[in-house]
Amino acid sequence: MRVAMIGAGYVGLVSGACFADFGHDVCCVDKDPAKIEALNRGEIPIFEPGLAELVAKNVREGRLTFTTHLPEAVKSAEAVFIAVGTPSRRGDGHADLSYVYQAARDIAAAMDGYTVVVTKSTVPVGTGDEVERIIRETRPDADFAVVSNPEFLREGAAIADFKRPDRIVIGTEDQRGLSVMNDLYRPLYLNQSPLLAMSRRTAELTKYAANAFLATKITFINEIADLCEQVGANVQDVARGIGLDNRIGSKFLHAGPGYGGSCFPKDTLALIKTAQDYEAPIRIVETVAAVNSQRKRAMGRKVIAACGGSVRGKTIAVLGLTFKPNTDDMRDAPSIDVITALQDAGARVRAYDPEGMDAAMAIITDVHYARDAYDCARDADALVLVTEWDTFRALDLVRLKAAMASPVVVDLRNVYRPDEMRRHGYTYVSVGRT
Repeated sequence: MRVAMIGAGYVGLVSGACFADFGHDVCCVDKDPAKIEALNRGEIPIFEPGLAELVAKNVREGRLTFTTHLPEAVKSAEAVFIAVGTPSRRGDGHADLSYVYQAARDIAAAMDGYTVVVTKSTVPVGTGDEVERIIRETRPDADFAVVSNPEFLREGAAIADFKRPDRIVIGTEDQRGLSVMNDLYRPLYLNQSPLLAMSRRTAELTKYAANAFLATKITFINEIADLCEQVGANVQDVARGIGLDNRIGSKFLHAGPGYGGSCFPKDTLALIKTAQDYEAPIRIVETVAAVNSQRKRAMGRKVIAACGGSVRGKTIAVLGLTFKPNTDDMRDAPSIDVITALQDAGARVRAYDPEGMDAAMAIITDVHYARDAYDCARDADALVLVTEWDTFRALDLVRLKAAMASPVVVDLRNVYRPDEMRRHGYTYVSVGRT
């Protein structure tokens, strides 16, 4: 099938490359000429394991192309995906849908023949209705269907998630549109991936509900971790004890500094605003968002307490800057709030991340960026582990201690065992463990 992907960002590029790998003919469109020129040179603008190889393979085999010229890509496409950004709108927190609506206008002007327009971007309930209205208003003669097909990709594991999904959600009442979507995802039938057909509004809400529920699990275990510290319990044992209950499940029960990234912060906020608009407020999600926002800054105070109550004039080493491992994404990363809190308290900050330092430099100022973990720890009065990259899971504890001015480690991801750290002579502080 011929597919146009409007937007060559994270979702568009991963989805486009994976559809091409299924055998479809995919053209990714983006308004940024520099991005398209880089992609045509084989340069990938984001870090995602396996993506560079997947893109190169499908470009080489002629199934994946990149352009800034939307009309040409849309005119020949049977399915056109809208995969543009929907950031939080400045001022009120609602999802900014201006890019989605502009894409709808551009698509409408270029369509030729029956076309399925698919919203892949995460959009609030009712967005598909407005996209359909815009296209109908722009092109009253157009033959088309608007379908919701939300993405459920985890950064760092996006290709595996696309090719072996838990489920494929298709929101449409149009049978021709559903047939096209079935054909697009037919290569996944061998994997027996469940394809869930539902109404368009239900599909739009499903995406937000999924992210809000996962954010709630994270926030729940973080608050349990705080209680564990006060009563002398171990949050990891609590998580195992409840996670083995099939009704709860073990995933997203890892205590830490709070969630970040491109999805959970903005999607929980957008869901809250939508619910308020419809006079059906979601109090649980409102609390989740508030608690998570406060928690990230509180982790900075946790470091200060571990340093005796003051970090003024001290050097603090920070390992891990991105919001999670295996990505270079710094959006709403907990490290930003932790570092800002330390700087506000008078600390000098040295930091290292395997992939995220270029992105971090554009966001966090007055930080010395190190060559590796041991260079980061050099002469530090304390070390903070913020993001659990694999390279930080087996550090040479003898070498690390020798590099530091004071052997204080604050492990915000519970990577190390307290007894092991004590045996090596560290003052060790973790999350939800005494």
